[in-house]
Amino acid sequence: MSTTARSTSMLSFLRSISLAQWMLLAAVGGIAVGFLAPEFAKSTRLISDIFLRLIRAIIAPVLFGVLIRAIGGGGAMRDLGRIGWKSLVIFEVFTTLALLLGWFGGLVFQPGAGMQIPNDASAMAQSTTFSEVILNAIPTSIFDSMARGDVLQIVVFCFLFGLAALSLGEKAKPVLAFADSVAEIAFRATHLIMLLAPAAVFSAMGSTIATSGEDAFYGLARFSAVAWALEAFFLLVPLVGGLLLFQVPLRRFIYFVREPFLVAFATTSSAAALPQALENMQRFGVSKRVIGFVAPLSLSLNMNGSTIYLALGTLFVAQAAGVALSFETQVMMLLTLKLTSKGVAGIPRANFVILTALFQSHGLPLEGLAMLLGVDAIIDTIRTSVNITSHCAAPAMVARWEGEQFPEGLGDAPEPAR
Repeated sequence: MSTTARSTSMLSFLRSISLAQWMLLAAVGGIAVGFLAPEFAKSTRLISDIFLRLIRAIIAPVLFGVLIRAIGGGGAMRDLGRIGWKSLVIFEVFTTLALLLGWFGGLVFQPGAGMQIPNDASAMAQSTTFSEVILNAIPTSIFDSMARGDVLQIVVFCFLFGLAALSLGEKAKPVLAFADSVAEIAFRATHLIMLLAPAAVFSAMGSTIATSGEDAFYGLARFSAVAWALEAFFLLVPLVGGLLLFQVPLRRFIYFVREPFLVAFATTSSAAALPQALENMQRFGVSKRVIGFVAPLSLSLNMNGSTIYLALGTLFVAQAAGVALSFETQVMMLLTLKLTSKGVAGIPRANFVILTALFQSHGLPLEGLAMLLGVDAIIDTIRTSVNITSHCAAPAMVARWEGEQFPEGLGDAPEPAR
């Protein structure tokens, strides 16, 4: 084989490696360098600092565009009537269960205990009264809130602004179009920033291992194991329990969801598994009317696997940095995660952007986020599979709530009479 052919083959191979795989390789390299050359590993921290600054810069445009577009453009949701509200009830119940499962799982298993993430945050989480927490969530100026990166104040403003836009109808269309453009530009900017993620992961892992040694390695291993356990628990208990509660035939559901589940597990892409999921739910027996309403909403409002990860990742970094969180702070963190996790499914590595916003507001060290990126590929398989299973379960539950009946056995549902 000629030199040119070998070069072309090598280039094609490198291009075939996904961003998640590059980050995993970077994490392994960072761990090795942290153990073998700790002083050099510490000197690379500048790379992760640059990356984290870029992520912080994009948070305000992302939240502004996404939340105003989602709330102000909610007229279609209002017009869905009965099916729309039933969908919302199911989404909110299961995402709340997922959020609490991730949070209490973190409190019980303490995956970050014993680690030592450098904490250079300028404002540590402090114990405050509940009234102070509520008052601090109210913005006096959206520009001041954006400049300080106060995510909760940004969310409150966008919620009120979005409701005002929703009430104005046609008059608000130019503003909603602007918000939509801001969101799309922010998505593209985030995609560009994430190209630096492998280098940032290498830097963060190396410098942390150089500082904490084996404790950091074992902490990340514990975090990955706990994340897998909680995701599997959610599948087997809350999700299966919900299907049984709505009298969805479980054996038949498993038969039709297994293909999209395996596609999501293998590709770590909800987009790759979604066409198969929608087709199989129709074959399962869910009407096109229900699927057409519920499935698009589920993509933004029913990301249960991601919600578990957000809650667990937050506590992991707080424990690793030795930051004590008061009860009031924990409540506000949960509320913030509940609000900011809506409508960001189109952002690459959306979980990371959400956590960056949350940490910046509550004084948690952003250095821990690059470490989470290092093990993200390990967790992404099960997280994506839980998401896609939730997208299949929601239409089935809504269909049963609407009184639809499913065939017995494992055969395809008959076509509706014309």
